Amino acid sequence: MANQLGFYVDMTKCTGCKACQISCKTVNELPLGVTWRRVVEVAGGEWLQDGDQFIPSNVFTYFVSSACMHCENALCTQVCPAAAITKREDGIVLINQDNCIGCRYCEWACPYGAPQFDAERGVMTKCHFCYERLDAGERPACVEGCTYRAIDFGPLDELRARYGEFASPAPLPDAAITSPAVVFTPTSHTLAEGSPMGEVMNREEL
Repeated sequence: MANQLGFYVDMTKCTGCKACQISCKTVNELPLGVTWRRVVEVAGGEWLQDGDQFIPSNVFTYFVSSACMHCENALCTQVCPAAAITKREDGIVLINQDNCIGCRYCEWACPYGAPQFDAERGVMTKCHFCYERLDAGERPACVEGCTYRAIDFGPLDELRARYGEFASPAPLPDAAITSPAVVFTPTSHTLAEGSPMGEVMNREEL
């Protein structure tokens, strides 16, 4: 899709402060238990004892800010029995909640866990790229709220031309599955998808 919009995340700037997550939740008035943008903390390495001291050995940590990837091959659109999930001409994937029957098929199909069930309303929800803000000439809430300017957005082909095509930092899945509309600039310690090293440190938050 020539006009596909995408996100850019500079992991070298991200401190894990979760301002993007908070901005998203606040602007979109999300209920308890629903968080469209999430920040994953990954850490690894070990501390070796040397007498009375502990010396770090390959110790690292990094953060992965992710939301709906508005994938070029969006599996959620393919499995929805109510045809409630569609892609706009600019590639933004939207859920028509008037048509949604709350079956949660999209949740099961998405390798990123982006669609989330709103139990009170009985429908699926997810990041919609703040399309109403975009249509009004404004930026997505996560981009606006990032204190370190680690998140940006734009046409995916331009982001890839400028920043490369890396889209699979661990613990995210292989980008080949859905062709996510996102580009990451990794840190020097960022692990690639499928690496046996590293561990998600804030799993209970996710």
